[in-house]
Amino acid sequence: MPKINGNEIRPGNVLEHNGGLWAAVKVEHVKPGKGGAFAQVEMKNLRNGTKLNERFRSADKVERVRLEQKDQQFLYEENGKLVFMDTETYEQIELSADLLGERRPFLQDGMTITVEFHESEALHASLPQKVVCRIVETEPVVKGQTAANSFKPAILDNGVKVMVPPFVGPDEEIVVNTETMEYSERA
Repeated sequence: MPKINGNEIRPGNVLEHNGGLWAAVKVEHVKPGKGGAFAQVEMKNLRNGTKLNERFRSADKVERVRLEQKDQQFLYEENGKLVFMDTETYEQIELSADLLGERRPFLQDGMTITVEFHESEALHASLPQKVVCRIVETEPVVKGQTAANSFKPAILDNGVKVMVPPFVGPDEEIVVNTETMEYSERA
């Protein structure tokens, strides 16, 4: 693995530090009046989610890890495990449902997601940015309620609650942004 200097760390870099894999979340370069400059790095552990603040001087060397990204197609869920198939090799793997976190309800049958691996360990999974969902329940349209930026609550077919514009009614399909978990547009 390539070693980089402490001042070359950028947000999004994955580092091997203290025996764990850490993603750099925030990097702030500090030049104190006395002493040498350093990078104040806020890191998140990719295995258990703990956070750590660490100082790296420019002379410090850290190992930068490259994660392998593979497209995986969702097949089914069994006993809290999600079963995926590699779209190139057709190998099937099981991943914990916790890997998707709060975005788990947006996973649909046959959906292709991107999974990041380190050696053979799955560390992170990301859904497509936009997903089409059907509205199951929402308040009826009130005539004259067209004020700018007014939203009403709606329940989607996957059980997630989102805020939608007043003109959207039940049984309509909408596009939801999976990163912000908000209404994007009509489908």
